[in-house]
Amino acid sequence: MNTIWSKFIQGAKTLYYSRKLRFDDKFANMYKALFNLDKQKKLKILEIGCGSGAFAGALARWYPNAEISAIDRDSEFIRFAKEHERGVTFIEADITALPFADESFDVVISNTVYEHIKPSLFYNAQLRVLKPNGVCLVLSSRKGIAVPPDCYAQNAYEKAFWKKAEQYDNSIEKYSVGKYYLNEAKLPFAMEQNGFKHIKTGYVIVNLTPDNTDISPEFAHAIIDADRYSAIESIESVEQTMSEYFSNQEINEMKRIANNKYDIRIKQYDNNEKQWDTSVSVIMIMRGTK
Repeated sequence: MNTIWSKFIQGAKTLYYSRKLRFDDKFANMYKALFNLDKQKKLKILEIGCGSGAFAGALARWYPNAEISAIDRDSEFIRFAKEHERGVTFIEADITALPFADESFDVVISNTVYEHIKPSLFYNAQLRVLKPNGVCLVLSSRKGIAVPPDCYAQNAYEKAFWKKAEQYDNSIEKYSVGKYYLNEAKLPFAMEQNGFKHIKTGYVIVNLTPDNTDISPEFAHAIIDADRYSAIESIESVEQTMSEYFSNQEINEMKRIANNKYDIRIKQYDNNEKQWDTSVSVIMIMRGTK
């Protein structure tokens, strides 16, 4: 059982609810235009590194005639995905040993995966399972905009907590998170150098601003609560991995402070007290063919 990523890097809820926002159907047309897939065809699509399943679920909605498979090596992510998304075959597996025959898929797609895997390994695995002229889609989060509301500011207790946690946290370095990150110019070169052709790039801009008038109350609450899940799971990660350094009282106080912040922000939203906090994601999409 492998739970390294969900335990040390990002929790299942953090990954799921942030991606539910990013791949909400309101943004579907932007993605589909860049994917340029035949939605009428019964495509076989594989997502590599599916996390807790939100993107795979979106693909199932956007391409109802397709057969969607999704793999991740983290056991907790796969368990969570199976409970929360339908219409997808979720499999616990690693890109280094894909459990599929050669030329099995019409499309292979990944989101924020390439930067953690050596490029030759990343692309060669996809070339093997893609059919001739199959499509490889690589999504990568780029630098966006993040302006939190004032109520999210850290107090002295929180600053001291996170400063203490930093002393014992080597997970980013230990698990090679982002080791193979490439800039926007080098990314297409890597795809081309590793066997793909007809490469195109494009960008999707996802604006998550709760106070915008075109955002429903349900979606605004979802934006705020996605941040809540991330904050709580970050604290729980400290609790699970550094329990010898932190008391239950410290952990519970951090959770109380965090929940109070997001309760305040929701109350501000419900009372129409504009904060104009925003999170704008920039997602680069590369498309190549075998």
